Amino acid sequence: MGGEAPIAYALRVAQEKAQAVAVHYPQSYVLGADTIVVVDDEVLGKPRNRDDAARMLRLLSGRGHEVTTAVSVVAPGTLAETRASTTKVYFREIAEDEIQRYVAGGEPMDKAGAYAIQGGASRWTDRIEGEFSNVVGLPLSLVTEMLITTGLIKR
Repeated sequence: MGGEAPIAYALRVAQEKAQAVAVHYPQSYVLGADTIVVVDDEVLGKPRNRDDAARMLRLLSGRGHEVTTAVSVVAPGTLAETRASTTKVYFREIAEDEIQRYVAGGEPMDKAGAYAIQGGASRWTDRIEGEFSNVVGLPLSLVTEMLITTGLIKR
């Protein structure tokens, strides 16, 4: 990231993902996305190992954090647009034994912020402000709006 603002980072990565695929499929619509979790201005990507996953969950315990998913749509021959959706998620206090069991189960290892709200972490979620599908992985209302804008689907 190197000093890059978290949302700028997510937007850039989503655009790079979409463009990397689009060069191989120039006549197709391509969607790229990237999700990050931010707490205290720290970007939590996918954990490096179990200790890192437990560290992230301790950071999120008993507080709010932001989940941002950036989406980039490439239409045939042009970059259509890149936008982001942010949802605020609030966790209750998570006991250390809960963190250890969750990490041992493996679910957090391929998830930004080391959790899946649609999985085991659902029991820790006090409330969310924003779109639930954004936290699961893809902000469906934003993607729909972008596909309308690019002309791929009609209202």
